Amino acid sequence: MTNEVTRESKRRWDLFAEDYAKRTSKFGDLHKEVLLTPTILSLLEGVEGQKILDAGCGEGYFSRLLAEKGAYVTAVDFSARMLDIARERTSNDAAIDYRQADLEDLNELESSLFDQVMSNMAIQDVVHLDAVLGEVHRVLKPGGTFIFSILHPCFVTPESGWHRDEQGNGLHWKTDHYFEEGQFEQRFGTKEKVFGFHRTLTTYINALFSTGFTLETLIEPAPSEENLEKYPDFKEDLRAPDFMILKVRKAY
Repeated sequence: MTNEVTRESKRRWDLFAEDYAKRTSKFGDLHKEVLLTPTILSLLEGVEGQKILDAGCGEGYFSRLLAEKGAYVTAVDFSARMLDIARERTSNDAAIDYRQADLEDLNELESSLFDQVMSNMAIQDVVHLDAVLGEVHRVLKPGGTFIFSILHPCFVTPESGWHRDEQGNGLHWKTDHYFEEGQFEQRFGTKEKVFGFHRTLTTYINALFSTGFTLETLIEPAPSEENLEKYPDFKEDLRAPDFMILKVRKAY
């Protein structure tokens, strides 16, 4: 069953890859540009000369940012089409090694290889969280950090969404079925919605601890006043957070 789900998830991401890539600028799609990219960059412990794994790289925008800042980047994704687009968008002299692999099985990568691992909006797309965390822990050097963003599990649930009035104004944000963990269809895709896997906050935190990580930082990114002046629609993000970013460390 797991292999079937993974294969179907890859198929849907391959179908969605080109449409998704059209939304992506140098700093990602709009939510990534405003909320996620700057926060993750601020949490990285230096970039120049660092060996960094971009786990679930998509079309590669974050890998390119890291390479521009002097990192040696390995970028992994399970979607062949996403990687095709990433390579098309990357100059030949960029220090990026793109590889197709499932995050649950990074057997081609050596243990204790990376100074840091980052993952931007990919961990909620994996079938087996424990397997992914185990592989990230394995490929990190002792003392290395793992920084990742996900949909906020307390607010973005399979049945969450805005209740709006006739004019489209948000009345309130509804969450439901929080404790019903498992596969669901996210809100975007080309013809078929891509899969996500809802987990409670307890599941995420306990999985990190049991893998051997220590939690250092948890951020629920919110738009700044400057962001709101440029993108007024982001005022809704001050009412309920869409995302959560965690920084954890592999013990020595």
